[in-house]
Amino acid sequence: MRIAESERVERHRLPDRLYHWMMAAAVLTLLGTGFLPILGWKFEWVTAHWIAGLVLAALVAGHILRASFWLDFWSMVVGFEDLRSGWCAVGEAFDRKGPRPLKPGKYSLLQKLYHVAIACVVLALVATGSLMLLKIDIYSIHDFCAMSVITLLIAHVYFALRPEKLWMSRSMIRGWISDTDYHTHHDPARWPQTRGR
Repeated sequence: MRIAESERVERHRLPDRLYHWMMAAAVLTLLGTGFLPILGWKFEWVTAHWIAGLVLAALVAGHILRASFWLDFWSMVVGFEDLRSGWCAVGEAFDRKGPRPLKPGKYSLLQKLYHVAIACVVLALVATGSLMLLKIDIYSIHDFCAMSVITLLIAHVYFALRPEKLWMSRSMIRGWISDTDYHTHHDPARWPQTRGR
C-alpha cells in the first residue's frame, strides 16, 4: 500500500541512517577481524582491524558532536516520565492495577537504555583499542567489551526483526513511519511530528 507523503512522519533523517549503517559496518568489520582468526580463519586481519577501529572512533566523535549541537540530545536521555512509564509497564506485566504506561516520545525507555549500554561499551572499546595501539596491554578489557558488543548486537537484531517492531526497522531504511504508526506508538506531545520526508 502506497502511503501519501502527507501521511508520513519523519523518524530518521538521512544523516542519522547513514551514521547507523556506517557504524554497523565498522562494528561488523571489527568483530569479524577480531574473532574470525580465533575461530581458525587465517587472513591478514590486523590492518583492517585497526583501520575499522579508527573509522569507528571518528564516527563516535562525529556523533557526539552532532548530537550535542545539532540534534535533540535530550530525546535520548532517560527522564522521570520514562522511569515512571517503565514502572507502570512492569506493573502491567504482572497484572497489577494502576496507571497504564505512557506512550514514549521519539524513543522508548528500552531504546534509551540500550543506547546507554551500547554507548558505554563502544566508548570503552574505542578507549581500550586506542591504548592498545600505543602498545599498552589492556587486551582482557578490550575483549570483554567486544563480547559485550556481540551480546548487544544479537539483542538489537532480535528486536529489530520481531514482527511487532518491523515498523521501526523499516524507518531505518526509508526514513519515515506512517501517521498511523506515529499515533499508535508515540505521544505527539512528547515528540511533535514532522510531516513529509
